[in-house]
Amino acid sequence: MGSNSVKEVLENSDEIHFYGHHVDDGKLGNRMLQATSETENGNREPFIIGVAGGAASGKTTVCNMIIQQLCDQRVVLVNQDSFYYDLTEEKMNHVHEYNFDHPDAFDIEHLLYCMEKLRHGQAVDVPNYDFRTYKRNLSSRKVNTSDVIILEGILVFHDPCVREMMNMKIFVDADADVRLARRIKRDTLEKGRDIKTILDQYSKFVKPAFDDFILPTKKYADIIVPYSGDNYVAVNLIVQHIHTKLGQHTLCKIYPSVFVIQSTFQIHGMHTLIRDAKTSKHNFIFYSNRLIRLVVEHGLGHLPFNEKQIITPTGSIYIGIEFCKKLCGISIIRSGESMETALRECCKGIKIGKILIHRQGDRDQQLIYHNLPEDIADRNVLLLDPILGTGNTAVQAISLLLQKGVQESNIIFLNLISAPQGLHAVCKRFPRVKIVTSEIELGLNSNSQVVPGMGEFGDRYFGTNDD
Repeated sequence: MGSNSVKEVLENSDEIHFYGHHVDDGKLGNRMLQATSETENGNREPFIIGVAGGAASGKTTVCNMIIQQLCDQRVVLVNQDSFYYDLTEEKMNHVHEYNFDHPDAFDIEHLLYCMEKLRHGQAVDVPNYDFRTYKRNLSSRKVNTSDVIILEGILVFHDPCVREMMNMKIFVDADADVRLARRIKRDTLEKGRDIKTILDQYSKFVKPAFDDFILPTKKYADIIVPYSGDNYVAVNLIVQHIHTKLGQHTLCKIYPSVFVIQSTFQIHGMHTLIRDAKTSKHNFIFYSNRLIRLVVEHGLGHLPFNEKQIITPTGSIYIGIEFCKKLCGISIIRSGESMETALRECCKGIKIGKILIHRQGDRDQQLIYHNLPEDIADRNVLLLDPILGTGNTAVQAISLLLQKGVQESNIIFLNLISAPQGLHAVCKRFPRVKIVTSEIELGLNSNSQVVPGMGEFGDRYFGTNDD
């Protein structure tokens, strides 16, 4: 789906633009799961959000709006400005020649120390930097660890060690003239500076530093949001995205065999379309296929591989890899058959088997039919089913594969959406089976249907619910 399609899905009348970058590992609706997971030493590991952007771009305002909406979570804000180095007397005498927007102006080592302590459940003393004296106050601010930690600053994406701590990265964008106008207003009112000094500092340090150090870090962002002062729609979507990530963060920490593909606003747009009850069959199939292809490709990345040396057309040696050739797909009839095309497009000539399990009630599952490769015990298996609900069908299918000699660690279960109940059922029974999904759901309703869900996938995909 191109950017225009995403725009149609996600934008409202406020003309808000969102851009998603495929970086990591998920993530879009409210979750009724806890925000954190237990680490090995028993401490709760927080969910860390980085918020970067140019000076006066609106970072702090966006952070405050996010904090207000995360009222059901314990949130603390850590500002990178607290970690400026103290200026020496010599630098104090030429303070207007000092570049506060340069990476070397920050004590990154101390910032890392504080963030590591918070990550491991320990309280820290965060410095209070006084911009009148350009030194840290003797009194610091005690910060306790929390469910969610927001680290905000112009260069929080610059250092790779700081970046790697973050579970989500947001870049707040604003035009240069808007940032300058806000900076003038802020510095004249709050810091008592004259306009000439502000403009001189901006042209000499602020703008070059933005171009050289801040703007290049935009590429690391998971979410890029333009700030307009009252961008409530943008913040609402970000908070929904954070709730999704929090739920995924918890389950992925509990079960290291669960993998959620990186959630971007483009993927969110596709989810919006296929979840909409009014979406036509044609569009449902088209966008489902796109999501299935992403899940399949992510799943293939978990296959074992061997190093392979090749010669390129330039005569150069390239050290690459080749994936295992003993691979097959097994679709759970009938919804799983919708995933076969994407698998064949990614793996030319792959063998695909079938399993049919009849569901009678919530728990009674009956194996009706199976057609598996004769040598399946020697293969890695990609098990296909778009929806993981209660997990009962998946458990029976995996049990059959194990009976046929397949190694548990050789099974990768691919689906579009997973209910927490299904993840618990499969992961507790088969901890070495990998599960790859595009989103973790809220849960199951009284009819054991996945919610918010997308309905009966097979009926919508194959058109068997048409009148």
